[in-house]
Amino acid sequence: MEEQESEFLMHTPCDKCGSSDANSLYTDGHTYCFACETYGQSQEEAKVVEIKPVDFLTGTHDVLVKRCLTEKTVKFWDYQTGTFNGKTTQIANHKTKDGKTVAQKIRTAGKNFSVRGAIKEAGLYGQWLWRDSGKNVTIVEGELDALSMSQAFDHKWPVVSLKTGAAGAKRDIKQAIEWLEGFESVVFMFDNDEVGQKAAVECAALLSPRKAKIAKLPLKDASDMVMAGRTPELIDAFWSAKSYQPDGIINGADLWEEVSTEKEVHSVPYPYKDLNEKVGGCRLGEIVTVTAGSGLGKSQLTREFAYHLLNEGATIGYVALEESSKRTAQGLMSLHLNKLVHLNDIPKDELKEAFDATMGTGRVFMYDHWGSTESDNLLGKIRYLARGCGCQYVILDHLSIVVSGMEGNDERRTIDTLMTKLRSLTEELNIGMIVVSHLRRPSGDKGHEEGIITSLSQLRGSAAIGQLSDIVIGLERNQQDAETSDTTTVRVLKNRWSGETGVAGHLVYSKHTGRMSEDVAPEF
Repeated sequence: MEEQESEFLMHTPCDKCGSSDANSLYTDGHTYCFACETYGQSQEEAKVVEIKPVDFLTGTHDVLVKRCLTEKTVKFWDYQTGTFNGKTTQIANHKTKDGKTVAQKIRTAGKNFSVRGAIKEAGLYGQWLWRDSGKNVTIVEGELDALSMSQAFDHKWPVVSLKTGAAGAKRDIKQAIEWLEGFESVVFMFDNDEVGQKAAVECAALLSPRKAKIAKLPLKDASDMVMAGRTPELIDAFWSAKSYQPDGIINGADLWEEVSTEKEVHSVPYPYKDLNEKVGGCRLGEIVTVTAGSGLGKSQLTREFAYHLLNEGATIGYVALEESSKRTAQGLMSLHLNKLVHLNDIPKDELKEAFDATMGTGRVFMYDHWGSTESDNLLGKIRYLARGCGCQYVILDHLSIVVSGMEGNDERRTIDTLMTKLRSLTEELNIGMIVVSHLRRPSGDKGHEEGIITSLSQLRGSAAIGQLSDIVIGLERNQQDAETSDTTTVRVLKNRWSGETGVAGHLVYSKHTGRMSEDVAPEF
């Protein structure tokens, strides 16, 4: 007898990935696991190479009582009951589109399967029963699921199944793509497990846009639904199937509940009236960037923000990469005392009171590190501050130093990547992020230390800083003017919240109190 091409025999466990049934055994002894995509051949499996083709089995159309499938159903599908090696077996005939049997899947007790014939020559199981086009078609994973779904429809709506289950789903759908495209709607009703749902998404993506739908079942599959007497729910699952859309694509018609329900946005007002009128406070889920020239008060302003947030009951994470954790703690304590702790001899009882009101609250967490750090490591620390410590707001001072010690000299690309990750992290964790960024030196004779106006185009390193921030606040101060050297102009450069930009007040720094205030500093 002429030697035939290797054919699929049965599903077996995979020793490599641990799958219980994704490994497929073929007549020449080789195996292929559709889960881990690995070929193999064991000595035990190699014994089947001598298997020769045999005649197809024949049986009768018996009612499948356990499966709650009627005689009408098994006759319609030519699903037979017979004997194989002295054991009762169920026979699913796989046919070409013109109804010629080219393969049989043989099922014996214990959910053991074998395949005879050339199943790759067959269409989807049941495809021969239906027209080449129509309103809709339902695709299930297995033959008994197909019989169950068809019976639920009283055999009036097209139902087909995959030939080799979820493991070969994409291959089966690709083979039948022309036939499936003839239907207005294709409903994937795969098993309600991780493997089945993943396969449903992969298969739905193969079809034309808006054609595929994915149904969800309360039980594992259509056969289980019929056996449980839940046929009405099975039909309802078909009609409730959701149109497939790739991740990230949503239909605006599905947003009514979201847009009609007022979302509560957590917002803490800034300690400055004019700034609040412009930007409406500090909110979770936003990145606020504070920028200025060197030595113009960026760190001092963000420290004022942090102290104010702490007094409002928030938990804060402080990542100050240019100072020690001791200096950060002293800075917050100084704001509470209205005295610079590191420059004054503070009585111990006052120092302890300031400590208890700031660091001692248990709501300030710091990253004890100086200098540049790997960005992924920094992002991991921020994630821990939010998830592990409950920080609602994180201060990062400052952005440029994160990349200053990294290998390579492409600062722009590195900051692009870091800002993109910070943007995603801020939204994922729903935290407020306050970032300090430097400005590049402007062209011309004057620099920022002489009070020139700030702009988004001056942000140092990358345009992504401005693009991905929700609020950008620029600080301007003329250090060289004896009369105004302690007065800072606050300018809103970007405002995604309301769109208002421009000057948002003036802050006066007191060397005696160490505070930045909208009021004129008191004389001593």
